[in-house]
Amino acid sequence: MNKDRPVRLILENGMVFQGRSFGADRAASGEVVFNTAMVGYPESLTDPSYKGQILTLTYPIIGNYGVPAHSETDGVSDFFESNRVQVSGLIVQEYSGAYSHWNGKRSLGEWLEGAGVPGIYGIDTRRLTKVLREKGSLLGKIVAEEEEAERVPFVDPAASNLVAQVSCRAPIVYGAGSRKVVLVDCGTKLQITRELTGLGVQVVRVPWDYDFNQIDYDGVVISNGPGNPDYCGITVAHVREAMQWEKPIFGICMGNQILAKAAGATTYKLKYGHRGHNQPVRRVGSNDCYITSQNHGYAVDETKLGSDWELWFMNMNDGTNEGIRHKNKPFFSVQFHPEAKGGPTDTRFFFEEFYKQLG
Repeated sequence: MNKDRPVRLILENGMVFQGRSFGADRAASGEVVFNTAMVGYPESLTDPSYKGQILTLTYPIIGNYGVPAHSETDGVSDFFESNRVQVSGLIVQEYSGAYSHWNGKRSLGEWLEGAGVPGIYGIDTRRLTKVLREKGSLLGKIVAEEEEAERVPFVDPAASNLVAQVSCRAPIVYGAGSRKVVLVDCGTKLQITRELTGLGVQVVRVPWDYDFNQIDYDGVVISNGPGNPDYCGITVAHVREAMQWEKPIFGICMGNQILAKAAGATTYKLKYGHRGHNQPVRRVGSNDCYITSQNHGYAVDETKLGSDWELWFMNMNDGTNEGIRHKNKPFFSVQFHPEAKGGPTDTRFFFEEFYKQLG
């Protein structure tokens, strides 16, 4: 696919959307999902929770502020949420190759081209989003030639363990401090690391299947991640063992699902997920409401939680679970992203609350 060449988005239900190409000159296949955020595409595209997905951005003009250059502080990227573009493809209505921003160093198309990820623009993203809302997330592929359309299969990312693909391969240590926090990497966003080290703790980032109970620590954070949490049975087992020590445990996004499964609950796939910066949640038993950043396709069925646990937050749009906590012990989790990269920072205080419990 040459730049600006006619290409097609083909959905598994037979629908075809005509558009033009930008980014990498290649076909792509994956689960087509949508995000309603108005800004934050550098953060979203590098979020490991999008592994295996073709992302539709509903905001009509994308690319106008470009992409920042890569830089690091203490081994952590300053502007991205991982060290690579994680999406399989990108769908936008209007692509802006010309950009203007104090931190912009290259265009979105140039960035995608270097990452080997194709984009398609000129799509009626409003119509596509309505289809995904009505039918649910669908498999799709971005192709140019008819031969490609026949040769490239629909790939279902749910058929593989995506967490194992995006997790680190060995423990990594960040920062220094008198308190040590284990970050279970199920596909963590780097902003979680920035938040923790910013509080003055040492972070030991470990692979998703690593038995972190063999090391000394003051608390555990279970990160976000892509795909189906049912693949993370070994992680659930390690978290369940960690509960015996009664040290603080804080789950974020998939971390909420893993902590819930360790507490006896189950999870299920949402029709089209929660992806955006404007998801309203309410603290159960109060009128405290927050606008949150979210990116997940699965949710917790809290009805099977043990009697020592309680529903903590709920989604005000569809009533789904947005967090749980133990009634007596320092175990809690949220389905949304308090690190908010990108998105509102209304719930960043959860990191401070976790820090206070480290003792």
